[in-house]
Amino acid sequence: MSGHARTAYINLPDATAHHVPYKAPPTPQNPVVKGRPLAFLASLVENVPLLPTILYRNAGFAGLRSLEELDDVVPRFDPTVIRPPPPGDKAPASEPQYTNLRVPPQNSQGRFYTVEDYHNAYKSGRLTPSDVAEILLPLIRRDVPDRSPHSTAFIDSNVDAVREAAEASTKRWKDGKPLGILDGVPFGAKDDLDVKGYKRYIGATKDYTEGKEVETSWCVAKVEEAGGIMVGKLSMHELGMDTTNNNPNWGTPLNPYNSSYYTGGSTGGGGYAVASGLIPFCIGSDGGGSVRIPSSYCGLYGLKPSHGRVSTEPLQSSDNSVTVRGPVASNMADLDISYRTFAVPDPSEQSSSQFSPPKPFGSPSNSPSKTLGICKSWFDRADPAVQQACHSALQYLVSEHGYQTVDIDIPLLHQGQMAHAMTILAETTAKVQSLAGLTPPNKILLSVSRATPATDYILAQKLRQVLMQHLAHLFQTHPGLIIVTPTTPNAGWPIGDGELSHGMSDGNTQVRNMEYVWLANFTGVPSIQFPVGYVDPVKGSGKIPVGLMGAGEWGSEEDLIEFGYDGEDWLHKGYEGGRRKPEGWIDVLKWQM
Repeated sequence: MSGHARTAYINLPDATAHHVPYKAPPTPQNPVVKGRPLAFLASLVENVPLLPTILYRNAGFAGLRSLEELDDVVPRFDPTVIRPPPPGDKAPASEPQYTNLRVPPQNSQGRFYTVEDYHNAYKSGRLTPSDVAEILLPLIRRDVPDRSPHSTAFIDSNVDAVREAAEASTKRWKDGKPLGILDGVPFGAKDDLDVKGYKRYIGATKDYTEGKEVETSWCVAKVEEAGGIMVGKLSMHELGMDTTNNNPNWGTPLNPYNSSYYTGGSTGGGGYAVASGLIPFCIGSDGGGSVRIPSSYCGLYGLKPSHGRVSTEPLQSSDNSVTVRGPVASNMADLDISYRTFAVPDPSEQSSSQFSPPKPFGSPSNSPSKTLGICKSWFDRADPAVQQACHSALQYLVSEHGYQTVDIDIPLLHQGQMAHAMTILAETTAKVQSLAGLTPPNKILLSVSRATPATDYILAQKLRQVLMQHLAHLFQTHPGLIIVTPTTPNAGWPIGDGELSHGMSDGNTQVRNMEYVWLANFTGVPSIQFPVGYVDPVKGSGKIPVGLMGAGEWGSEEDLIEFGYDGEDWLHKGYEGGRRKPEGWIDVLKWQM
């Protein structure tokens, strides 16, 4: 068991094994629709009463009704399991000191800039935060003539606020009083977070702030308090309801590694901005892989924290049981720093305030073992090239970093994915009063979601209980266990003809794409993704990144971060050819203004 004793946990499920033989799921039979037919289908689904119910059954949501394993199970609606501070523990009295950062060596193949590189550039006087702001603004602004293609990754940039923050940081550096490692470092925030001076569209055309001035979300505020410069709101899939980041409302950023592929979503604008070199990290959200999928598709590092550990403003825990805030970063040190900065407990949020604060930077991991659990029948559903890349990384971790692998089983995986999808759709639908103005794919999704019977929703929460009990059993049996899978079973998602202008509905690929990521969201455990290789594309030019994912016990983020550092070591030292940068990567620190 990593960290504290099991008895210290709040809301920990009973450790109960549920052994159900694995059965491969049926091939999804959802219709794939795009262009004008998609708009026509959306109109039918909205206006023909029985059609949503037919599509609901066709998607397999009614399949939970036949599960005898759910008989006599008490449903669990909230996956939050809290690891509180040990008795007598107090929050750090001062800002953390970030020394001896484990950043890739300067001569590493495909090296991205790190937070430390920005810090050193300011410290030497070679650049100022104002210089960096003036380099970035022409690249990311939408409100300029002949705007840069990079601006598609951004919904908006508050130019005055960016310049004001940069000038304040520049003065602190000039006076020899920087706030710390993040002072003057640019970052972005996904459009579903509140930021003062910005509207919140959540990828749609409606302003969900309703024209009111909002207070900045906790995550963004903590980074700004550390001196970080919020340079803009990042684009996302409308309402976060798919994993491509296709968005006809605001435009779709293309994958920096291969422009014939999506960035992944729904934190796709962040994936693009970090992978392109514009910013070293961003703050995203993850309700069904929305941090980890774009991190995988764009060759980056992403962390989905334990449910409730990080403040989710403006979301409320009472109407959100799957979504968390997490960082997307170009390297592990930046993921580590950004996470520890905004994961400080929020006293105004009930669950966040009860969690133990992040350990001091550089603290050794408490994990008593390095055990990687592999559910082979599940793992083997990935495409051969993805499996090969992941197995190569795992072999390196075993031989060079002392990990061991154990075989594990997880029950009802396909049904669990359906239960997660039913849950996230229902929670989104409850918050969206009108379908007017939404894109056709979301009109279809939310119309289908409205056909969910209460009995099916309760069955889904019973299955959540079963899965959480089984995971508790696995973590009790194998202390320090990290469950490893590919991040996605497919190497990227190629863009089809006509999809960018009209959108598309492809539930088959969406279900396939989320094969592994959903489990952490549904059960509340933390999960990390890191790149492990690159494979040949089926379309366009440029190899496609492949990611490996690890899920740990509730509250084990620091252990997963150590796992991420070891994974980063593979890419820089063990992988043939080393890390790759996208061909159009922006060298911000050497950019000529």
